[in-house]
Amino acid sequence: MPLPELREELSLHQGAPGADGSPAWILRDPVRNRFFRLDWPTFEILARWTLGDPAAIVADVERHTTLSLRPADVADVVRFLIANQLVRAAGPEDIARLARQALGEKSSWIKWLLHHYLFFRIPLVRPDRFLDSTVGLVAWLGSRGFQVATGLGLLLGLILLVRQWDQFGADLRGTLTWQGAAAYGGALVFAKIVHELAHGYTARKLGCRVPTMGIAFLVMWPVLYTDVNETWLLRRRRDRLSVASAGVAAELTLATWATLLWTFLPDGGLRQAAFVLATVTWLSSILVNLSPFMRFDGYFLLMDAVDMPNLHGRSFAMARWWLREVLFDLREPPPEAFPRRKVVALVAFAWAVWIYRLILFLGIAVLVYHFFVKLVGIALFAVEIGWFVLMPVWRELREWRTRLRELRQRRRMRISLAGAVLVVLLGLVPWQSTVTAPAVFTAATRLPIHALEPGRIERLATAEGRMVAIGEKLAVLASPELISKREELSQRISVLDKELGAVGFDPAFQRRRQSLTEELAGAVAERLAIDERISRLTVMAPAAGRLVDVPADLHSDQWISPRERLATVVVEQGALVAYVGEDDVARIWKGAPAIFYPDAAGRPSFAAKVGILERTAVRILDAPAIAADSGGTVPVRLTDRGLVPQRAVYRVRLDTATPAPRLELRGTVRISAERTSPLSGIWRSALAVLVRETGM
Repeated sequence: MPLPELREELSLHQGAPGADGSPAWILRDPVRNRFFRLDWPTFEILARWTLGDPAAIVADVERHTTLSLRPADVADVVRFLIANQLVRAAGPEDIARLARQALGEKSSWIKWLLHHYLFFRIPLVRPDRFLDSTVGLVAWLGSRGFQVATGLGLLLGLILLVRQWDQFGADLRGTLTWQGAAAYGGALVFAKIVHELAHGYTARKLGCRVPTMGIAFLVMWPVLYTDVNETWLLRRRRDRLSVASAGVAAELTLATWATLLWTFLPDGGLRQAAFVLATVTWLSSILVNLSPFMRFDGYFLLMDAVDMPNLHGRSFAMARWWLREVLFDLREPPPEAFPRRKVVALVAFAWAVWIYRLILFLGIAVLVYHFFVKLVGIALFAVEIGWFVLMPVWRELREWRTRLRELRQRRRMRISLAGAVLVVLLGLVPWQSTVTAPAVFTAATRLPIHALEPGRIERLATAEGRMVAIGEKLAVLASPELISKREELSQRISVLDKELGAVGFDPAFQRRRQSLTEELAGAVAERLAIDERISRLTVMAPAAGRLVDVPADLHSDQWISPRERLATVVVEQGALVAYVGEDDVARIWKGAPAIFYPDAAGRPSFAAKVGILERTAVRILDAPAIAADSGGTVPVRLTDRGLVPQRAVYRVRLDTATPAPRLELRGTVRISAERTSPLSGIWRSALAVLVRETGM
């Protein structure tokens, strides 16, 4: 069959040689602004395309070059050209083929929405004319003299920054406000504009067209972009690297001079602006732009450095091949022939990208969940799990299905299947029979005992060394003043009651009903307050323990004040308190056996049993030792009220016969609980969040 005719507007350009020295060419499609890198055999085939016959092309290539080709190689090129719409539509069959391609590229509105939610671009300007008219104004920024000055400024700025590190920390804490967040946002926008202009100026300097600049949305997060695809036409790899690195270099230059200015400027608005600009540019350049895991500058720099276009796609294909070989031993050839060391690097890079993207997108969903609409956060979580986890898994399973006959013949397949069944069983079988939680074993405490009201001792039961129970009466005081006040109030209440009773008989008292009622209510309230103070004349033991520090001259009929101490109760039995998560507290029962494992080296573990289960979550953490900021495991946030747990935890008080330690002990308690499986716990947690946030 005759070869399809190439589109007339296509152009072929000499490209930069590969890392192994092999020649390469670039096929440009100006209509779609797409570029295809061709290897030597493909170039030789296209150069003889006008021969029109695969056999003739193969013969001519072998006659004039050292290549050895087959007609199948020409057929592969034909499929590549058709798949990328690089051939002319000359007849009804070609038109029907294009229609089928267009129909295949169409998707449902749900898929379209999901794709454009994850990433879409909005071109804003065509910057070529602006870049050409202003390039002379910024040319000095690329001079060797300015680069040397920037390097010296960086060295000096870092030295002065280290010397003023305390001030740097203070300024950083001072910007952690809403006003500071707005300043950081403005500085970030300015830095990114400089970043994109640097890409554009460098590309124009090297003769490349910059068709558009605009804004892209990555999971609804706005980022600026510059279209510099024409850099694929540059023959020197160093030129492409200079365009790819121009944005990061511009931001690092901004960061360098802003840091240096901050170290010299006096306190004020300019110094604060320099600090914000320096901080945001350092972080955005190092943490974002230089990351090779997303399609930012770091990715394109790495791609050019290792001379591997479409690095993500090729590494993903290699990782999928590696996974099939590990699981099934299919002994299929790899997608590309590389040395073993390069194959390992590509597989590791692909897994790193997958894990990074999963964490990043889930983190964005969590931020939306916590700071915006909860239901939207749950929806984003479901979308990203479906798109980045379930969809790739489903596509890979479909690939496995096409190889099902061969898979059944592989011994590795049976081993992998047995391993998968074992993992599922470990997730479904209820083998988890304990709950592990952070706990605190409190030290022996000394509780001083004071009279709550001044008075005269009538009865006294405070003997040095005596053991007392919680709530036991230790002293009874008398206060004639309080008794006298109560009697006066009782008489007054009696008189007011009589006056109110006479209102119905004497018309003169009708006008005083309201005032008498208010006066009576005040007298009753005052008598209740006196009764409360009288009840406090009985001093009781605040906890079970041993009485010590009893004054030798303390006796009955003695007048004392609240400042005088009657005794001290030493609580020798320590309190063991565990803080159990919301998912596990329902699995614990009263009396369940437990073991406490102290964190302190040399301290033995000891047995305990569950005493009191609190059914209300802790609002303020009363054990700072188990907070994450203090080396514990409970994440908290500091508020005016105290340490607030980030997740729901419940107190579980445990009984133990172990004497209290001299100092508080932090550790872990393992409590026997109802059996459960790991997957059921995950399911309950997810269902609880869904029910709580949707109100079902």
